[in-house]
Amino acid sequence: MKLKTWLFLPSLALSISCSDKEQIVTVVKTKPQPQLEVIGATDEPIHASLYQTIDSASKSYFKMKPQFASLVGINQQDAGYYYHDKLDNYELTAEVEFRKFLRAKARLLNQIESNHQQLDEDNRKVMANLFRFFAGSAEHPIGFIDAYFGHQPYIINQINGPMIDTLYTFTDGQKIISLTDAQNYLQRVIMFAEQIKQVEKKFVVDAEQGWIPPVAIIHSALTYLDGYNKVAVKDNRIYTHFIESLTPLTQINETDKNTLIAKLQQVIAQNIYPAFRQVSKTVASYQDKAPTGDGIWAQPGGDRFYQYSIKSQGDSNLSAAEIHNIGLQEVVRISADMDSILNQLNYQQGSVSQRINALAKESRFSYPATDAGRQQVIDDLNTEINRINEIMPSQFKTPIKYQVEVKAFPKEIEEGNSGGQYNPPTLDGSKPGVFWINLRDIENLPKFDLPTLTFHETNPGHHWQISLNMAQAQLPVLRKFAAYNAYVEGWALYAEQVAYEMGIYQHDPYANLGRLKAEIFRAVRLVVDTGIHYKKWTREQAIDYMMENTGAPLSEAKAEIERYMAWPGQALGYKLGMLKILNLRKQAKELLGDQFDIAEFHDVVLLNGALPMAILEQKVNDWIASK
Repeated sequence: MKLKTWLFLPSLALSISCSDKEQIVTVVKTKPQPQLEVIGATDEPIHASLYQTIDSASKSYFKMKPQFASLVGINQQDAGYYYHDKLDNYELTAEVEFRKFLRAKARLLNQIESNHQQLDEDNRKVMANLFRFFAGSAEHPIGFIDAYFGHQPYIINQINGPMIDTLYTFTDGQKIISLTDAQNYLQRVIMFAEQIKQVEKKFVVDAEQGWIPPVAIIHSALTYLDGYNKVAVKDNRIYTHFIESLTPLTQINETDKNTLIAKLQQVIAQNIYPAFRQVSKTVASYQDKAPTGDGIWAQPGGDRFYQYSIKSQGDSNLSAAEIHNIGLQEVVRISADMDSILNQLNYQQGSVSQRINALAKESRFSYPATDAGRQQVIDDLNTEINRINEIMPSQFKTPIKYQVEVKAFPKEIEEGNSGGQYNPPTLDGSKPGVFWINLRDIENLPKFDLPTLTFHETNPGHHWQISLNMAQAQLPVLRKFAAYNAYVEGWALYAEQVAYEMGIYQHDPYANLGRLKAEIFRAVRLVVDTGIHYKKWTREQAIDYMMENTGAPLSEAKAEIERYMAWPGQALGYKLGMLKILNLRKQAKELLGDQFDIAEFHDVVLLNGALPMAILEQKVNDWIASK
């Protein structure tokens, strides 16, 4: 999951000539810009009410992140302004001042006296924690703040950042059901060219301070940037989504439709594509200045940034060395389980990864690299969602109200992306959650991998957890979208095991191998993330280790390792979070005995929303005490 602003971008007049303005002025109406509070300090008194502080700070946050507001679909009252025609702003001063503002709000919440009501105290603690998270590392002004993953070191890379994330705004974050919606969409596309210039400037400022992505990240980013322009304008997803949305709207006359479409085509060709080319040229110019090391340690103060990332992404006080050793131990344990199943299936020759690779190449587990094959993947994933939904009541009490659908990653961004990704539904349910599947290398996508990937991204994983989080009326609106990495990814990995415990693999040992393959993948992540960023492994060392211990093909291992290089510490949250939840469950079982109810335990973990692990532990302990 993922997703950016402050001093809003100028009106669309910036990007078009006088004649262009005259042509479109009757179609695109610029909304007045909201008057925003000054950022960098807070004049609220310490005795300000808890919810007054939370509400004002949250509205300021949504003003900074109009794209996030679109993606989650909050209403205008909660956002505090009309955001549908605005994009995130990466102007340098605005970013610095906003980080200061969030730190001030966090300090204020920490100073507000508790009224001893548990819900109020939880909201105070979690919202203060969230604002600190969104403020990023005070020591490192580089990079950017992602609405889901927090402080990221490289504003241009191959997997996220505004050059990629804004494209989701144009496809899944922007509905078009009226003329006003179409006008807003066009205005945002025009703004995108300005946003790209801001991102380019931030990249250069960071680079001049010595923060230049490793050369492999630069190369992969260039592959994406250059590839984006190779798509014909009329095949560009911004354009096709606009056409698909606009065509059935009979309330818009054909003249206005044609004017909007012509203008959009012109903006993509004359503004967006040239902006991408310029960014590509700028990024390429820093290749020779890139650090020789592949880990964050090679950046100025990078070792301290990694310690910050371990805490913010892994929610752990463990050292990098301790995490590395946990990963090594987990790899040994899970490999033994996989070896046992393979032997029972009469696959006995070669290492575990060699046997898994051989199994994946068998025709019965393969999809053809055709349109029909790709559609079959989508159909099979939907079948798995239906299967798991039927047995969910056996361990889960509280149902969800949001739907989920499966989509393939757009071709232009699949190369650098992971195997799967989840985006949440809108708060009002008008848009379902989306499970994105990567079909770039379909011949290396074995069928026995798909069930576990589905359960991780949908139910009982991300979609289930986030849907319940969003449905909690007692939470401040921003808390409904809290993305604590160790909690969120830890839950999704735990959910893979819960699916197994509910009997979904009872008659399918191959799919159970796929589950263990996915789990060892997360254990390997502990090893390679700390290997790259702490032990100073090379990219090639990490790729070799991943291929040797997971059976992943080169294309997958390369994409994964480069992901960890771009996102220090994010890969730690999965296994560390899962182990924490399993330990809490084990403790509850031992203390409660026959009184332990797995469905109750899942409600305790889920119905308080996403939490820092220390607060989650306290919630579980309180539940145990109450029994």
